[in-house]
Amino acid sequence: MTRSLTLALCLLVTGLAAPTAAAQSAELDAVRVPLELYLQGQAEGEGDFMRQAFHPDATVSWMRDGEVAQRTAEEFAALFTRGPAGDEADRQRRIVSIDVTGDVAVARLELDYPGAFIIDNMTLLRVDGEWRIIHTAYTRS
Repeated sequence: MTRSLTLALCLLVTGLAAPTAAAQSAELDAVRVPLELYLQGQAEGEGDFMRQAFHPDATVSWMRDGEVAQRTAEEFAALFTRGPAGDEADRQRRIVSIDVTGDVAVARLELDYPGAFIIDNMTLLRVDGEWRIIHTAYTRS
């Protein structure tokens, strides 16, 4: 293969890959929107952020005494009415990972609080072009 043909192929492949990388970045940014709303709801103790983050049919699950416990998104959002926690300055939250396949995304979040470390495993769906959390299952240690 000649050097100019090799260079042309490299430029073509690079040109094709760039929009894909940009599209992937934009998709990840879109998935982050409800995740950031969720984290903001946690930080501010405000249920309206949760209502924006979750799909109305969403559920929240966890294990309690060896049994599955579950709440609707609305029941979960209703818990956030008191404003920020007194120890808010000592709390840390982060999005650890996001994986997108078509109209489904999974994300792992960590909430590091004094006395508790919570891992949220979330499933999100793109419904009518908008990403929303459809389920989260969390564990606390």
